[in-house]
Amino acid sequence: MNDKTIDSILEETRQFPPSKESSTGANITKEELEQLKKQASDDYEGFWAQLAKENLYWFKEFTTVLNEENAPNYEWFGDGEINVSYNCLDKNVESSPNKTAIIFEAENGDTRRISYKELLEEVSLFANGLLSLGVETGDRVIIYRPMSPEAVISMQACARIGANHSVVFGGFSSNALKDRIEDAEAKIVITADGAFRGGKIIPLKQATDNALKDWNHSIEHVIVLKRTGESVSILEGRDLWWNDLIKNQNKESTPVPLNSEHPLFILYTSGSTGKPKGIQHSSGGYLLHAKMTFKWIFDIKDSDVFWCTADVGWVTGHTYVTYGPLAAGATILIYEGAPTYPHGGRFWEICEKHQVSLFYTAPTAIRALMKLGDDIPNKYDLSNLRLLGTVGEPINPEAWIWYHTVIGKEKCPIVDTWWQTETGGAMISPLPGVTATKPGSCTEALPGISADIVDEDANPVNQPNKGGYLVIKKPWPSMLRTIWGDNERYIETYWEKFDNKYYVAGDSANMDQDDFFWIMGRIDDVLNVSGHRLGTMEVESALVAHPDIAEAAVVGMPHEVKGEGIFAFVVTKGERPLGAMKNEVTETLRSWVSDQVGPIAKPDEIRFSDNLPKTRSGKIMRRLLRSIAKGEEITQDISTLEDESIIKQLQQNE
Repeated sequence: MNDKTIDSILEETRQFPPSKESSTGANITKEELEQLKKQASDDYEGFWAQLAKENLYWFKEFTTVLNEENAPNYEWFGDGEINVSYNCLDKNVESSPNKTAIIFEAENGDTRRISYKELLEEVSLFANGLLSLGVETGDRVIIYRPMSPEAVISMQACARIGANHSVVFGGFSSNALKDRIEDAEAKIVITADGAFRGGKIIPLKQATDNALKDWNHSIEHVIVLKRTGESVSILEGRDLWWNDLIKNQNKESTPVPLNSEHPLFILYTSGSTGKPKGIQHSSGGYLLHAKMTFKWIFDIKDSDVFWCTADVGWVTGHTYVTYGPLAAGATILIYEGAPTYPHGGRFWEICEKHQVSLFYTAPTAIRALMKLGDDIPNKYDLSNLRLLGTVGEPINPEAWIWYHTVIGKEKCPIVDTWWQTETGGAMISPLPGVTATKPGSCTEALPGISADIVDEDANPVNQPNKGGYLVIKKPWPSMLRTIWGDNERYIETYWEKFDNKYYVAGDSANMDQDDFFWIMGRIDDVLNVSGHRLGTMEVESALVAHPDIAEAAVVGMPHEVKGEGIFAFVVTKGERPLGAMKNEVTETLRSWVSDQVGPIAKPDEIRFSDNLPKTRSGKIMRRLLRSIAKGEEITQDISTLEDESIIKQLQQNE
């Protein structure tokens, strides 16, 4: 074993070639894909320049493509002028004003359809409202709202006037909101009286009020949408209702031509490793990548209904709800509520009701729905689905197979996309009409993306199934530009590891014999068991492959002999095992993992719970699991957890 690489222990040999249906009429054929890759290889800047000129409207066309003078603070199309909102709305109104832009499904089942023409009018009304409050180009605006059309309208309105928006997920606490307002030095907060989620009302206005008290802040106005009808306090002079702001505004607004590098948004990471990082994205480069990857990966057709289940509080909701699909003139679906409320078939009910053809969700959601059994999705007509996608984390092979067989009826290609908040858009993904997929692999880098795996010394890991650091070797248009207010941290976090030569993603990965990428987990989560460096993802996949297991998360624990042991947190499909049954299931699973991937991966301890500790966005709080595995006191902020009672359950080891 090379101590500079990571051992891959997962063996997955199943392969699914593109179906005749997905290949016929695909936007990108095998020949076209090869052509795109060749263009990018032969003339990298020319490749991106051509795409930018052909797919975006420029108020002033750029003459410089890539500026590397201040690397790693790269600039793209730096002397060009563009407006993101104009590209998303006005261009589509010119060609298809009555086409449906948004289908909105409220948690109570109410629906609303908004055409591109109507969406532009609503965005214009709100943009003019912001201008009337003194919002200027470059001002920061915080958006802390329910998942509704008004969230998209708020973002597009900011883009239209050149305000730099920062969306804060509605599940975050008032303290998290305060931190982000303070760091961004925001001028405006856009919120609502509350949000509906899982049959409950989330008090967003109250949280906003709590965030704004007891400190000197920059906020001049709080705009409140009446969503729930709950009684809320309105501070005279500061707070105003959304409807009051827009009622006398003009339905037309002039989009502001902005430099391509003008900041479009700041999106804060969740702060799992300390102070939240404000990831700053540009306008022109970001929009180009969002639009192109959306068109390539999802093979969009004019008749499609695209549903990305992500909240706009996360980057997936920015790129594949608010910007990419609208720039491509697609019809998107937005759902307000929880995936299993008021019943476990809610996602599939919505797919049937609105004839969703493209469905994009997270492995966490897939595993949770998989746990409920096959009978529920089988009740619904999912025949309109023609493509499935997954995003947010690596998907376990068995969850992939369930998604493929039960939801996709073995006819829908699955696009397993790898990307990050920092990358702005998808970087590694199959193309549905071309790529033979493998369960658990995100397959190949997209055209124009130079992804590779290197060891500790930055040497390429050329041996199949040996892991290392996932890096991007060339700058790309949608890359983050900096960390807001802390460029030193930007360089230190993403570039310093390999002397500013490569972007370091922070993930471990390996390539198989077909040069397909496999994500093995975060570098921080790599286990060192008896001198073997193992990725947590592969052990988790082995556990989830057992027919009785719904979900698993693996972390390291101190071990006197091995140095580091394997601690597994497991959710079963049936009742949580207790007492003697727990001991029996534990030994069964340890033997299972040993048989599946080898004795080295056998968990030292297994703890069962009804669920894993997740944020309201569905992310597993691995920091929390690491603390529990080490027997440490829980001191970190847990206000964003969906269910805090899970912690006690995990700590008690019943």
